[in-house]
Amino acid sequence: MTRIRRAVFPAAGLGTRFLPATKAQPKEMLPLVDKPIIQYAVEEAVASGLENLIIITGRGKNAIEDHFDVSFELEKILEERGNASLLSLVRAVSDLVHIAYVRQKEALGLGHAILVAQDFLNNEPFAVLLGDDIIEADIPCIRQMMDIYDTYKSSVVALMEVPREEVTRYGIIRATPVDDGEGRVYEVHDMVEKPRIEDAPSNLAIIGRYILSPGIFEALQETGRGSGGEIQLTDGLRRLLSKERIIAYKFRGKRHDAGDKLGYLRATVEFALKNEELGPAFRAYLKSLDLNSK
Repeated sequence: MTRIRRAVFPAAGLGTRFLPATKAQPKEMLPLVDKPIIQYAVEEAVASGLENLIIITGRGKNAIEDHFDVSFELEKILEERGNASLLSLVRAVSDLVHIAYVRQKEALGLGHAILVAQDFLNNEPFAVLLGDDIIEADIPCIRQMMDIYDTYKSSVVALMEVPREEVTRYGIIRATPVDDGEGRVYEVHDMVEKPRIEDAPSNLAIIGRYILSPGIFEALQETGRGSGGEIQLTDGLRRLLSKERIIAYKFRGKRHDAGDKLGYLRATVEFALKNEELGPAFRAYLKSLDLNSK
Protein backbone atom coordinates (compact mmCIF):
# COMPACT_ATOMS: atom_id res chain seq x y z
CA MET A 1 0.00 0.00 0.00
CA THR A 2 1.33 3.43 -0.99
CA ARG A 3 1.72 5.84 1.90
CA ILE A 4 0.53 9.43 1.46
CA ARG A 5 3.70 11.53 1.44
CA ARG A 6 2.94 14.62 -0.63
CA ALA A 7 0.55 17.53 -0.38
CA VAL A 8 -0.51 20.15 -2.92
CA PHE A 9 -1.55 23.69 -1.97
CA PRO A 10 -3.23 25.58 -4.84
CA ALA A 11 -2.38 29.25 -4.31
CA ALA A 12 -2.45 30.85 -7.75
CA GLY A 13 -5.94 32.37 -7.56
CA LEU A 14 -6.48 36.09 -8.02
CA GLY A 15 -8.18 36.70 -4.66
CA THR A 16 -10.79 39.01 -6.17
CA ARG A 17 -13.09 38.77 -3.14
CA PHE A 18 -10.53 40.73 -1.10
CA LEU A 19 -9.75 43.49 -3.57
CA PRO A 20 -8.23 46.02 -3.25
CA ALA A 21 -6.23 44.43 -0.40
CA THR A 22 -5.06 41.66 -2.74
CA LYS A 23 -4.12 43.88 -5.66
CA ALA A 24 -0.42 43.75 -4.75
CA GLN A 25 -0.21 40.91 -2.20
CA PRO A 26 -1.42 37.30 -2.33
CA LYS A 27 -4.67 36.53 -0.56
CA GLU A 28 -2.85 33.58 1.03
CA MET A 29 -0.60 36.04 2.86
CA LEU A 30 -3.39 37.97 4.55
CA PRO A 31 -2.75 37.67 8.29
CA LEU A 32 -5.04 35.76 10.58
CA VAL A 33 -3.95 37.38 13.86
CA ASP A 34 -0.18 36.79 13.58
CA LYS A 35 0.20 34.18 10.81
CA PRO A 36 -0.70 34.30 7.11
CA ILE A 37 -3.67 32.17 6.07
CA ILE A 38 -1.60 29.65 4.13
CA GLN A 39 0.65 28.87 7.10
CA TYR A 40 -2.25 27.27 8.98
CA ALA A 41 -2.73 24.73 6.18
CA VAL A 42 1.01 24.10 5.88
CA GLU A 43 1.25 23.48 9.64
CA GLU A 44 -1.68 21.05 9.39
CA ALA A 45 0.14 19.09 6.68
CA VAL A 46 3.37 19.01 8.70
CA ALA A 47 1.52 17.87 11.84
CA SER A 48 -0.04 15.09 9.74
CA GLY A 49 3.36 13.70 8.78
CA LEU A 50 3.42 14.83 5.15
CA GLU A 51 6.99 15.12 3.94
CA ASN A 52 6.92 16.98 0.62
CA LEU A 53 4.75 20.02 0.03
CA ILE A 54 4.05 21.56 -3.38
CA ILE A 55 2.63 25.07 -3.47
CA ILE A 56 1.08 26.13 -6.79
CA THR A 57 1.82 29.81 -7.29
CA GLY A 58 1.32 32.37 -10.03
CA ARG A 59 2.23 35.87 -11.01
CA GLY A 60 2.58 38.19 -8.01
CA LYS A 61 2.85 35.35 -5.47
CA ASN A 62 6.55 35.71 -4.60
CA ALA A 63 5.67 36.74 -1.04
CA ILE A 64 4.57 33.14 -0.34
CA GLU A 65 7.99 31.80 -1.30
CA ASP A 66 9.74 34.52 0.68
CA HIS A 67 7.65 33.76 3.76
CA PHE A 68 8.73 30.11 3.94
CA ASP A 69 12.34 30.85 2.93
CA VAL A 70 15.24 31.75 5.20
CA SER A 71 15.49 35.50 5.84
CA PHE A 72 19.18 36.03 6.58
CA GLU A 73 18.97 39.81 6.97
CA LEU A 74 16.02 39.71 9.38
CA GLU A 75 17.57 36.88 11.41
CA LYS A 76 20.87 38.76 11.65
CA ILE A 77 19.14 41.92 12.91
CA LEU A 78 17.10 40.01 15.49
CA GLU A 79 20.21 38.14 16.65
CA GLU A 80 22.19 41.39 17.02
CA ARG A 81 19.36 42.92 19.04
CA GLY A 82 19.21 39.88 21.31
CA ASN A 83 15.56 39.21 20.47
CA ALA A 84 15.72 35.44 20.91
CA SER A 85 11.95 34.84 20.99
CA LEU A 86 11.27 36.57 17.66
CA LEU A 87 14.36 34.95 16.12
CA SER A 88 13.06 31.53 17.12
CA LEU A 89 9.64 32.38 15.67
CA VAL A 90 11.08 33.45 12.32
CA ARG A 91 13.36 30.44 12.02
CA ALA A 92 10.52 28.05 12.88
CA VAL A 93 8.66 29.12 9.72
CA SER A 94 11.54 28.35 7.36
CA ASP A 95 12.35 25.11 9.21
CA LEU A 96 8.82 23.69 8.87
CA VAL A 97 9.34 21.32 5.94
CA HIS A 98 10.71 21.03 2.41
CA ILE A 99 8.53 23.01 -0.03
CA ALA A 100 8.63 23.00 -3.83
CA TYR A 101 6.97 25.69 -5.91
CA VAL A 102 5.25 25.22 -9.27
CA ARG A 103 4.05 28.10 -11.41
CA GLN A 104 0.51 28.05 -12.80
CA LYS A 105 0.89 30.48 -15.68
CA GLU A 106 -2.85 31.04 -16.04
CA ALA A 107 -5.50 30.84 -13.32
CA LEU A 108 -7.57 28.16 -15.07
CA GLY A 109 -9.26 26.65 -12.06
CA LEU A 110 -8.57 24.26 -9.21
CA GLY A 111 -8.47 21.22 -11.48
CA HIS A 112 -5.83 22.87 -13.66
CA ALA A 113 -3.74 23.77 -10.60
CA ILE A 114 -3.66 20.09 -9.63
CA LEU A 115 -2.69 19.08 -13.17
CA VAL A 116 0.26 21.51 -12.99
CA ALA A 117 1.63 19.54 -10.02
CA GLN A 118 1.45 16.13 -11.72
CA ASP A 119 5.17 15.74 -12.47
CA PHE A 120 6.01 16.28 -8.78
CA LEU A 121 3.71 13.58 -7.42
CA ASN A 122 5.47 10.44 -8.64
CA ASN A 123 2.19 8.76 -9.69
CA GLU A 124 1.26 8.35 -6.01
CA PRO A 125 -1.90 9.28 -4.10
CA PHE A 126 -1.57 12.74 -2.56
CA ALA A 127 -3.29 15.29 -0.34
CA VAL A 128 -4.77 18.62 -1.43
CA LEU A 129 -5.30 21.41 1.09
CA LEU A 130 -7.04 24.67 0.22
CA GLY A 131 -5.72 27.49 2.38
CA ASP A 132 -9.09 29.26 2.53
CA ASP A 133 -10.38 26.48 4.76
CA ILE A 134 -8.75 26.63 8.18
CA ILE A 135 -9.69 23.66 10.33
CA GLU A 136 -9.23 23.37 14.07
CA ALA A 137 -9.08 19.75 15.21
CA ASP A 138 -7.39 17.67 17.89
CA ILE A 139 -6.23 15.31 15.14
CA PRO A 140 -5.42 17.35 12.00
CA CYS A 141 -8.16 17.02 9.41
CA ILE A 142 -5.88 15.76 6.64
CA ARG A 143 -4.42 13.18 9.06
CA GLN A 144 -7.94 11.91 9.74
CA MET A 145 -8.46 11.58 5.98
CA MET A 146 -5.14 9.80 5.50
CA ASP A 147 -6.32 7.21 8.02
CA ILE A 148 -9.58 6.81 6.08
CA TYR A 149 -7.57 6.32 2.89
CA ASP A 150 -5.53 3.62 4.62
CA THR A 151 -8.77 1.81 5.47
CA TYR A 152 -10.67 2.11 2.17
CA LYS A 153 -7.79 2.48 -0.37
CA SER A 154 -9.82 5.10 -2.24
CA SER A 155 -9.83 8.83 -2.88
CA VAL A 156 -11.37 10.75 0.02
CA VAL A 157 -13.15 14.13 0.10
CA ALA A 158 -13.85 16.04 3.31
CA LEU A 159 -17.47 16.75 4.22
CA MET A 160 -19.45 19.02 6.44
CA GLU A 161 -23.18 19.52 6.86
CA VAL A 162 -24.39 22.97 5.80
CA PRO A 163 -27.78 24.67 6.14
CA ARG A 164 -30.01 23.85 3.17
CA GLU A 165 -30.08 27.49 2.08
CA GLU A 166 -26.27 27.47 1.70
CA VAL A 167 -25.91 24.48 -0.65
CA THR A 168 -25.62 26.86 -3.60
CA ARG A 169 -22.12 27.81 -2.38
CA TYR A 170 -20.62 24.30 -2.37
CA GLY A 171 -20.06 21.06 -4.18
CA ILE A 172 -22.78 18.77 -2.82
CA ILE A 173 -22.65 14.97 -2.82
CA ARG A 174 -25.24 12.25 -3.29
CA ALA A 175 -24.11 9.40 -1.10
CA THR A 176 -25.07 6.56 1.19
CA PRO A 177 -23.58 5.97 4.66
CA VAL A 178 -20.94 3.28 5.16
CA ASP A 179 -21.19 1.36 8.42
CA ASP A 180 -18.04 2.66 10.10
CA GLY A 181 -19.51 2.68 13.60
CA GLU A 182 -19.53 6.50 13.84
CA GLY A 183 -21.67 7.70 10.92
CA ARG A 184 -18.83 9.70 9.37
CA VAL A 185 -18.05 7.73 6.21
CA TYR A 186 -20.10 7.81 2.98
CA GLU A 187 -19.99 6.07 -0.38
CA VAL A 188 -20.18 8.81 -3.03
CA HIS A 189 -22.55 8.21 -5.95
CA ASP A 190 -22.52 11.66 -7.52
CA MET A 191 -21.63 15.28 -6.84
CA VAL A 192 -23.02 18.57 -8.07
CA GLU A 193 -21.21 21.90 -8.05
CA LYS A 194 -23.26 24.74 -6.50
CA PRO A 195 -26.73 23.28 -7.17
CA ARG A 196 -29.99 25.13 -6.79
CA ILE A 197 -31.59 24.49 -3.41
CA GLU A 198 -34.38 22.41 -4.94
CA ASP A 199 -31.88 20.32 -6.96
CA ALA A 200 -29.36 19.59 -4.20
CA PRO A 201 -29.12 15.84 -3.49
CA SER A 202 -28.24 16.48 0.20
CA ASN A 203 -26.79 19.11 2.51
CA LEU A 204 -23.40 17.36 2.65
CA ALA A 205 -20.87 19.81 1.27
CA ILE A 206 -17.33 19.14 0.06
CA ILE A 207 -14.77 21.45 1.69
CA GLY A 208 -11.13 22.09 0.90
CA ARG A 209 -9.40 18.85 1.92
CA TYR A 210 -8.87 15.91 -0.44
CA ILE A 211 -6.88 12.71 -0.73
CA LEU A 212 -6.69 11.90 -4.45
CA SER A 213 -5.52 8.88 -6.39
CA PRO A 214 -3.26 9.39 -9.44
CA GLY A 215 -6.30 8.56 -11.57
CA ILE A 216 -7.45 12.16 -11.06
CA PHE A 217 -4.93 13.37 -13.65
CA GLU A 218 -6.39 11.37 -16.52
CA ALA A 219 -9.88 12.30 -15.34
CA LEU A 220 -9.03 16.03 -15.37
CA GLN A 221 -7.39 15.78 -18.80
CA GLU A 222 -10.46 14.07 -20.19
CA THR A 223 -12.75 16.61 -18.56
CA GLY A 224 -11.19 19.66 -20.19
CA ARG A 225 -12.42 23.19 -19.62
CA GLY A 226 -15.87 23.78 -18.24
CA SER A 227 -17.71 26.88 -17.05
CA GLY A 228 -15.68 30.07 -17.23
CA GLY A 229 -13.05 28.33 -19.34
CA GLU A 230 -11.65 26.62 -16.24
CA ILE A 231 -10.90 22.99 -15.44
CA GLN A 232 -13.11 22.27 -12.46
CA LEU A 233 -12.01 19.74 -9.86
CA THR A 234 -15.62 18.68 -9.20
CA ASP A 235 -16.01 17.77 -12.89
CA GLY A 236 -12.79 15.75 -12.71
CA LEU A 237 -13.96 13.96 -9.57
CA ARG A 238 -17.24 13.03 -11.25
CA ARG A 239 -15.33 11.48 -14.13
CA LEU A 240 -13.00 9.70 -11.70
CA LEU A 241 -16.08 8.36 -9.92
CA SER A 242 -17.10 6.53 -13.09
CA LYS A 243 -13.85 4.54 -12.85
CA GLU A 244 -12.95 4.42 -9.16
CA ARG A 245 -14.59 4.49 -5.77
CA ILE A 246 -14.63 7.80 -3.89
CA ILE A 247 -15.22 7.99 -0.14
CA ALA A 248 -16.53 11.07 1.67
CA TYR A 249 -15.60 11.69 5.29
CA LYS A 250 -17.31 13.97 7.78
CA PHE A 251 -14.24 15.20 9.65
CA ARG A 252 -13.97 15.96 13.35
CA GLY A 253 -13.19 19.59 13.98
CA LYS A 254 -14.30 23.14 13.25
CA ARG A 255 -13.90 24.73 9.86
CA HIS A 256 -13.33 28.46 9.37
CA ASP A 257 -14.04 29.86 5.91
CA ALA A 258 -11.38 32.49 5.36
CA GLY A 259 -12.22 32.72 1.67
CA ASP A 260 -14.66 35.63 2.00
CA LYS A 261 -14.61 38.82 4.02
CA LEU A 262 -17.21 37.87 6.61
CA GLY A 263 -15.72 34.42 7.21
CA TYR A 264 -12.26 35.96 7.45
CA LEU A 265 -13.44 38.48 10.05
CA ARG A 266 -15.15 35.76 12.08
CA ALA A 267 -12.02 33.62 12.01
CA THR A 268 -9.90 36.60 13.05
CA VAL A 269 -12.08 37.26 16.09
CA GLU A 270 -12.14 33.60 17.17
CA PHE A 271 -8.40 33.09 16.76
CA ALA A 272 -7.66 36.37 18.54
CA LEU A 273 -9.78 35.30 21.50
CA LYS A 274 -7.82 32.03 21.72
CA ASN A 275 -4.46 33.75 21.49
CA GLU A 276 -2.65 33.49 24.84
CA GLU A 277 -1.05 36.92 24.51
CA LEU A 278 -3.95 38.88 23.06
CA GLY A 279 -7.02 36.94 24.17
CA PRO A 280 -7.79 38.46 27.58
CA ALA A 281 -7.34 42.08 26.47
CA PHE A 282 -9.22 41.49 23.21
CA ARG A 283 -12.11 39.85 25.04
CA ALA A 284 -12.30 42.83 27.42
CA TYR A 285 -12.31 45.20 24.43
CA LEU A 286 -15.17 43.33 22.72
CA LYS A 287 -17.24 43.45 25.93
CA SER A 288 -16.71 47.21 26.10
CA LEU A 289 -18.23 47.81 22.65
CA ASP A 290 -21.71 49.21 22.29
CA LEU A 291 -23.00 46.83 19.65
CA ASN A 292 -26.37 48.56 19.46
CA SER A 293 -24.93 51.83 18.21
CA LYS A 294 -24.87 52.55 14.49
